[in-house]
Amino acid sequence: MADFAALVLAGGRARRLGGVDKVLLPVAGRSLLDRTLDAVADADPIVVVGPERPTERAVQWTREEPPDGGPLAAVHAGLARLPAGTRVVAILAADHPHLTPETLARLRGSLTADLRAGGAVLAETGGRPQWLLGVWRVSALRAAMPDEVRDKPIRALLAPLAPIHVPATPTETSDVDTPEDLDRARTLDD
Repeated sequence: MADFAALVLAGGRARRLGGVDKVLLPVAGRSLLDRTLDAVADADPIVVVGPERPTERAVQWTREEPPDGGPLAAVHAGLARLPAGTRVVAILAADHPHLTPETLARLRGSLTADLRAGGAVLAETGGRPQWLLGVWRVSALRAAMPDEVRDKPIRALLAPLAPIHVPATPTETSDVDTPEDLDRARTLDD
């Protein structure tokens, strides 16, 4: 039985970055996708939802149906690839270059400490949850998954699971949506 798996969401159109394949953009010589995969190196399986791309780590690939159906559709597709009995899954966007295995260990520890919570998410200063930076009980996700997932907000699935809000460092929640974000990510790694 798999104890810890990971779903990495690597779809999207990156409109604010001119439509480039942003998960392949380098930060400190490594793609955003590979940096995210490093943070969940101890997960098995690691499922990437999006078009197949080269990665340094072996992963399973899947796509939401139809493609570009949004993050909830991507989570739905990824959950379908997890082995029966998988207990906990990280759900991460692939554009957070400063996640670490320690970040994921902190999230998992918080979830383990509270048996009532359906998940644990990083929360920015002020308590704002980052829905695509968390770990979740797979049974809770499957039970709450709506029939219609295309273009539905991810928080509609995750917020009702009463996740623990784990305070994040500013770098853990930094993402890359704009050229300025990419410059900032690269500066943080210098």
